[in-house]
Amino acid sequence: MNNWQTEKIAELHRKDLINDSKRIHIEKPAKRAHTHRPSLVARTKFNLANWMIAKGKKLRGRHEVHTFSHVHQ
Repeated sequence: MNNWQTEKIAELHRKDLINDSKRIHIEKPAKRAHTHRPSLVARTKFNLANWMIAKGKKLRGRHEVHTFSHVHQ
């Protein structure tokens, strides 16, 4: 190998090391961040609200007065 090839390989290794360090620098905060998990109270309120909406739709469908349009010919 001549001197040019050695310098080229050293430059490529240096760029790889810089890219790796940038990637690691970006990944560290991402690893520390965790997914949000709602508390027990928040989950219970959410489930209760969904249950009330479902029951309300069923009750409204059962107790609504249905109107029919009678067409006389």
